[in-house]
Amino acid sequence: QTYAPKLILLDISDINCIRDVAKEILNCYGCVDVLINNASMKVKGAVQSISLELDKKIMDANYFGPITLTKAILPNMISRRTGQIVLINNIQGKIGIPFRAAYAASKHAAVGFFDCLRAEMEEFDISVSTVNPTFICSYHRQPGPGNWEASIWK
Repeated sequence: QTYAPKLILLDISDINCIRDVAKEILNCYGCVDVLINNASMKVKGAVQSISLELDKKIMDANYFGPITLTKAILPNMISRRTGQIVLINNIQGKIGIPFRAAYAASKHAAVGFFDCLRAEMEEFDISVSTVNPTFICSYHRQPGPGNWEASIWK
């Protein structure tokens, strides 16, 4: 069966709204066959210059966001014993580079979670894949002085 596309806006770093969005999707379509976690946020800067607040925001977007969405969709896939979950991550989930500590840490955490999930979902015939491309071109805004939020890559 073919469904008309539905646009649902979601800030993946806003953990509180993710379950509601997943519920809306499941109510609309009944199931999710393929979940592709592709949202990401990064910032460039020395460890001592990046605030703990920004570290947490990066972790919310790159780790807690994808796992929260996955956990919200997972029971439906398990009950149907089918589905595919994909994490589009980054090579920095395997190796870190200078001035990307928060980003690399969030990507390492995501790889660890989805590697474990892959093993756990095998018995339910749910495929879990992690893609770790090297550096890619991404939209970027140049920051104004003292504006860390504008330095975020989205």
